[in-house]
Amino acid sequence: MGNFQALALAVAVLSNAPSSTASVTYAVPKTVNTGGLTYAPVDGAPVGLSFEFFAFPKYFTAVPATSQCLANWHSISGIWPPIRIGGTTQDRATYDAASADYVDYTVASTTDAPTTLTFGPSFLSLAGGYSGSVVLGLNRGYDNVTNTIAAAKTAVGAMGNLLAIELGNEPEYFASAGQAITSGISWTPAADAASQDNWDIWVGAALAKKAIIQAGVWLSSPSTWGNAELIATENTTAQQYVGTYCHHNYPGGTVQSLMTHSTIASNVNTYKSDIAAALAVGKPYVFGETNSATGGGASGVSPTYGAALWTMDYSMRAVANNVSRLYFHHGTVGACQYCFWGVYDMGAPYYGATVATAALTGASHVAVLDDGTTDYAGYVTYDAAGNALRVLLYNSDYFDGTGTRASQTFTLTGLAATSVQAKRLTAANALSRVDTGSPPTWGGQTYTNGNCVVSGTETFETTAVASGTATFTLQAAEALLIDLQ
Repeated sequence: MGNFQALALAVAVLSNAPSSTASVTYAVPKTVNTGGLTYAPVDGAPVGLSFEFFAFPKYFTAVPATSQCLANWHSISGIWPPIRIGGTTQDRATYDAASADYVDYTVASTTDAPTTLTFGPSFLSLAGGYSGSVVLGLNRGYDNVTNTIAAAKTAVGAMGNLLAIELGNEPEYFASAGQAITSGISWTPAADAASQDNWDIWVGAALAKKAIIQAGVWLSSPSTWGNAELIATENTTAQQYVGTYCHHNYPGGTVQSLMTHSTIASNVNTYKSDIAAALAVGKPYVFGETNSATGGGASGVSPTYGAALWTMDYSMRAVANNVSRLYFHHGTVGACQYCFWGVYDMGAPYYGATVATAALTGASHVAVLDDGTTDYAGYVTYDAAGNALRVLLYNSDYFDGTGTRASQTFTLTGLAATSVQAKRLTAANALSRVDTGSPPTWGGQTYTNGNCVVSGTETFETTAVASGTATFTLQAAEALLIDLQ
C-alpha cells in the first residue's frame, strides 16, 4: 500500500474546477541531499499513539478497533506504531504489586477520569504484550520515588518492548494541582529541572539502564518550560540516563486555522530551538503527547476532516523539522473528540494519520518543498538508497461546503518516470465528519465504524510525465500522495 504495489483498479479523473491561482511549481531533487533543500532523517515509524494512563487497558481489551487500526498501519509500513501510555492520570496513579487488576478506581460516570487510582503488574504485562515499542509514564507528582522505582523495575521485567520511561506528566501544572512534590517550595522551571535531574539519576541507577528516560514532558511552550533550559542544568550523570527529550503540543483553533498550512508550519517552528538543543547532545526529540486541542479535543473541530488534514500536514512538517516521533493522544473512551477511533465511530483524523504513515513508509529522509508561508505544501521522501520515493501535495484552502469549491494546480519538475500513480485524500468539505455520515476517503477507501476494517476499492490516479514534468490538480482541502518509483 505504501509503495502502491497493489494493482490499480481505477484511474480517477482530475478535477475540472477552475484553478484559484497560478500553478504552484516544485522542483523535486532526484537524490537526497541535493537541490538546496534541508533534509531530515525519518524514524522507522514516526506516527504513533498516546493513551491516557487509566484508559489504556480499556482501549486494548474492550475497544475492538484498537488492534485493527494499529494493524492497518503495520500493513503499510511493516512496523507496529509506537505507543506511549501516560497523561494526567499517571500522576494520580500508585503502583500496587499485590493488585490483580489492570487499574482500580472509582468514578461517578464512565466518562470521568479518576482523581486517584492504583495499577498492578497485569497493567505492565498488558503493555508488554504489544508488538511495538512503548513509552511508559510513571508518577513523579506524588513525590514517592520508592513506589515509582518499584513500578519501573516491574516494567523492565515485563516489557521487552519498553523504549523509555517518563517521570511525571506536564509538571508545570504540579503546583496548581496540589501535587506533593511542590510542597514547601516555589515550583519554577528551575525547581522542576532540579527534580527531573534527580529523579532521572535515581530511577536510571535503580534500573541500571542508561538512556531509559524520556525527559521534558511539558505542555507550556518553550523556552520557559523547555528542553534547552533542562539540558543546561544536567550534569553528565543525569544526562546519561536520558534517551529522548519531548514536549507536548496542542495547537487548538478553528477548523480553518488548524488546517491552514502556514499556521501549521509556524506552530512547528516554535520548537526549533528546543529540537536543536536535544540534537546538540545527540538525543532524539519527540512530541510525546499531541493532538488538535486540549481536554479531549474541541467538539466542533477535532472530529472533522479539517482536523484530519491537520494531522497529516502537522506530522509531515514535524518530521521534516527533526521530530523523530509524534504520539497522538487518546483520552477517556466515550469522551474523546480528537480520538482516531472509539467504541463505535471512527474519527476522521485517522485518515490523515494514515496518509502521513504511508508517505513516510520506507523513507530514510524527508524534505519540504514549500516555504511554509502559503496554503500549499509539498514534501518529498527518499528511500534508503537516496532516491526520490514519494511526493505529498496538500491544498489547505478552506472549503466548508458552501459556494464553489476552488482548486489549485501543482507542477512537479525533475521527475524520472514516464508516468506516476497517486492516491487522493478527500471529503465533501473540511467540516465533514464520520459520525454524521460523511467520512473522508483515502484512495477511494474508508475505515469501517467499530472495527477499523478497510472498506471499498483502492483507487489510483495515473498522470503522464513529459520531459520530467507532471501537473496535478487538488481541490480545496485535499491531499495527493504520488509514488515516484
